[in-house]
Amino acid sequence: MRSRFSAFVVKDADYLLETWHPETRPAELDLSGSPEWVSLQILSSSAGVDTGRVHFRAVYRAGSDWGYLEEQSDFSKENGCWFYREGETREGVLKLGRNDRCPCGSGRKFKACCL
Repeated sequence: MRSRFSAFVVKDADYLLETWHPETRPAELDLSGSPEWVSLQILSSSAGVDTGRVHFRAVYRAGSDWGYLEEQSDFSKENGCWFYREGETREGVLKLGRNDRCPCGSGRKFKACCL
């Protein structure tokens, strides 16, 4: 999951397609309109022998706005490699106060960082 998030950050569509299960993989992936992904939080995960599930929240910046994508992702393992299958997503807007920690990960207050 972390490697796929990193691929979204650097807009590596080839890697994302390689790690997507062939049964659910799109023919192409255009990341040109993607937001600026800034952090990933794994909320929970579970794995069996050949299947796994990851619940995560990824924070992004779009212009001066902040949002998040939360997903329950399903993975399957084939020949020792994990492949993304599908996920149930929901998006939201981050409502930040001036004294909240900045979502960019700096550890500073929002008002002194990315406001």
